[in-house]
Amino acid sequence: MSRLTRIAAAALIALGTTLPVAAQNETFTISVTFDPTAEVPNPRVGYNGWMSNQTGVTETLMGIDYDLNLYPRLAESIAQTAPTTWQVTLREGLTFHDGTPVTAQAVIDAIAPIFDENHPAHNARIAGVLDLADMSTDGDGVVVFETNSPNAAFQWGLSDPGVAILGVPSNAFPINATGPYIFREAVPEQLYRVEADIDYRQGAPGFAEVRVVASPDPASAALAFEAGDVDMVINYPESDFARIQETGALGFTAPTARLYFYSMNTASGPLAEPLIRQAVSLAIDRDGIVEAVLSGVGGVPAGTVYPAGKSWAADIAPTYDPVQAEALLAEAGAVKQGGRWMLDGAPLEIEILTYSSRAALPPTAEITQAFLQQIGITSSVRVGEYGASNEALMAGDGDMFLQAWVMLPQGDPGSVLGFLLASDGGSNAGRYANPDMDQLLVQGQTTFEPAKRAAIYDEIQQIIATDVPLMPVFHVSQPVVARAGLIGYQVHPTETYWITHETRFAE
Repeated sequence: MSRLTRIAAAALIALGTTLPVAAQNETFTISVTFDPTAEVPNPRVGYNGWMSNQTGVTETLMGIDYDLNLYPRLAESIAQTAPTTWQVTLREGLTFHDGTPVTAQAVIDAIAPIFDENHPAHNARIAGVLDLADMSTDGDGVVVFETNSPNAAFQWGLSDPGVAILGVPSNAFPINATGPYIFREAVPEQLYRVEADIDYRQGAPGFAEVRVVASPDPASAALAFEAGDVDMVINYPESDFARIQETGALGFTAPTARLYFYSMNTASGPLAEPLIRQAVSLAIDRDGIVEAVLSGVGGVPAGTVYPAGKSWAADIAPTYDPVQAEALLAEAGAVKQGGRWMLDGAPLEIEILTYSSRAALPPTAEITQAFLQQIGITSSVRVGEYGASNEALMAGDGDMFLQAWVMLPQGDPGSVLGFLLASDGGSNAGRYANPDMDQLLVQGQTTFEPAKRAAIYDEIQQIIATDVPLMPVFHVSQPVVARAGLIGYQVHPTETYWITHETRFAE
């Protein structure tokens, strides 16, 4: 129960008034480790759309379900009518929070600023994913999208939370959207507050108000939960997850598409040799890392880049085989002397880079170091800022860069893998260059038949497993704790969906 609700309840009791059941669901307070950065965080800017999507304020034309499958959301349907033409038919009767209708022209007006470099809502990342050449209407209910080239990922791109469908803003509705909750205020670094849209088309939401409060320290958030000051904690401390459930709290956890992985320096240093990259991968006990760093509940060992059993995941299990790792080192020409591997007459040394903004990164790097040293590979860990670490690996100053990405932010594998592994990928810090990989990435973007696309991305994942340009470690299992009685909630694999109109406390 939140502080506001408890104060209200105490006041009513003092007056001798019976608290109605409905009042228990008045305010729902969620603690998170991040915070809004503006008083009106435009959903199209940066990653602001994540919060507005998570809190049920904004909606997109397409959505991603809990198995990472695509489904129509504000769209009634989507159809490809030519290699570069997509036709989206809107659901009937849609309205923005201010009551104005959601028309095809309103959709165009909402998306167009993303592509305008002079507009405050410009978003180069999303513009690159959608790659739009033109938009037009076919009556009030149909939007026609033209892409610059055939792009099988386009329909998935319409699920990106940044492609929020917004109406004309006003003082009353500064984020004029379509979801079950209406944006009311944001206090930078402190609060994001929304109120129920009782006229929401799928039914009245379960809470009159949802408050998202920033608590960068997970331990402080846990204390606030036990004190009754917050009703839910996203990313609850793994080490306390089992104990808090013994008090009657609800615990939710499920693997997400956020992958902790190493980008490998494939252009210089010892990891330019694929056999040594393979050896390093085999030397790492991913189960041990998950148990030590995440108390066994905060992650699932990763054999490939997508969560096992979910859409797009190839059947590749994580493998720990230090004996085979040493055999590969010998095959690569390394010689073991005095318990340490030597390469070309010098110690085989690997420098691990990472950053500290995610708590699990430094300890994961340190345990990786320990596993390498167990088989005789000398290694060191350097913790810095994300950008500095990325630039260092790009410059050849370092060998492995541990980072954490949501690998399917739009549910489609094409864009992220292209960033990381294409020869000209914008985030290819390891400078990996493989013509076969480049060709497969293009084929994945230009092949529209689902089974053929799946086969292409399976082949890409096999190349990752054998050539090891990046090394998956684990998929985060987001631990969430909530007050007893919460229904209509589950952890979403993209981390971008929290509250629906059905989320509430059982009466």
